Amino acid sequence: MMVASVASQRLVYRVVFGLLGAVLIFLYLLPLDTTPGRFPGPDLLLCLAFAWVQRRPDFLPPFLLVGVFLMADMLLMRPPGLWTALVLLGAEFLRSRHGGTGELPFPAEWAFTAMVIAAISLVYMLVLSLFAVDHGQPVMALMRAALTIAFYPLVVLFCHHGLTLRRLSPGDVDPHGVPR
Repeated sequence: MMVASVASQRLVYRVVFGLLGAVLIFLYLLPLDTTPGRFPGPDLLLCLAFAWVQRRPDFLPPFLLVGVFLMADMLLMRPPGLWTALVLLGAEFLRSRHGGTGELPFPAEWAFTAMVIAAISLVYMLVLSLFAVDHGQPVMALMRAALTIAFYPLVVLFCHHGLTLRRLSPGDVDPHGVPR
């Protein structure tokens, strides 16, 4: 009985992540402003993925993360797979550092996540520059990374209160590290 509820909860949260990803991609595609903006918007999909991985890593398997971000790459006309691969590496790094329990206080989590966002953004810019792919101004990419870092706490609040996506407490994990 308990196993079925955990499995159905995982499935529900996976579907919710996929739907939220589709909604965010749809919103990115909407022509809300036809003039070039001064500030790039934050990457809310990246914030959502990193918040999800650090809250409940068992609810966001790598195949779902890759599927959503690869779809975003294709629809947003980015080089296919580059941002996806970097996000996957960042998410798996955060997942491996997480350890399955919520022992990291939020300011430390935010700082750690900020370092990962900055690192993958810099690698993305460097790879695009290396292959002479036009990626806009580096200042805009750095501003986008900074805004993504600034919006991370808001996304975590949304996940915590709006979606009731909470971290596992040490009592929620069996001796083998498997969430109950």
